[in-house]
Amino acid sequence: MTLLIGQTAPNFTQKSTVGALNFYEWSGEKWVIFFSHPADFTPVCTTELGAVARLGAALAERNARALALSVDSVASHQSWIGDIERTQGAEVNFPIVADEDASVATLYGMIHPESDRKLTVRSVFFIDPKRKVRATLSYPPATGRDFGEILRVLDGLQLTDKHAVATPANWRPGHDVVVLPSITDPTELRQRFPKGYQEVTPYLRTTPQP
Repeated sequence: MTLLIGQTAPNFTQKSTVGALNFYEWSGEKWVIFFSHPADFTPVCTTELGAVARLGAALAERNARALALSVDSVASHQSWIGDIERTQGAEVNFPIVADEDASVATLYGMIHPESDRKLTVRSVFFIDPKRKVRATLSYPPATGRDFGEILRVLDGLQLTDKHAVATPANWRPGHDVVVLPSITDPTELRQRFPKGYQEVTPYLRTTPQP
């Protein structure tokens, strides 16, 4: 199964470092960054989970939570957490799903057989409070993720949900954004964008971030 943007993220109940975790109950009305890692006690994964741990406050500010997964056991996760916290200098403040039977990984398409038939790749699912998949990323096992980029994507999703704008290439929070081409009425443009906008072409108009 491959989850596509716009589809509903499926529910599951699975063992985790915080006990049996029902995804829908646990996520509540928050955004979720749901990400898989190939295996415990591996170097890249150790740095990645440390990076996510350091984003705890930033995610909370965005009404978001992190959830990790691999096909290792709860006992393995719990033992590995000590290494993460000791080497990365941050408390692991999010659950790690112990998907030993690979049921959740299969449900979400986190196992890519041409890469490895047994291990999850570095998948990321951005799931909104309505449990819709809003964006996805996949990295091979040897390439660590940029969690600053993941936070940037989350910021962009939340911004464009609230305002009739899109984010251009290399956008960062606070930078100019793009006016949706569908908005053409001058009165609506003035109301939505009181700071004004610059027309580069009729279809490319930039405005300060609302």
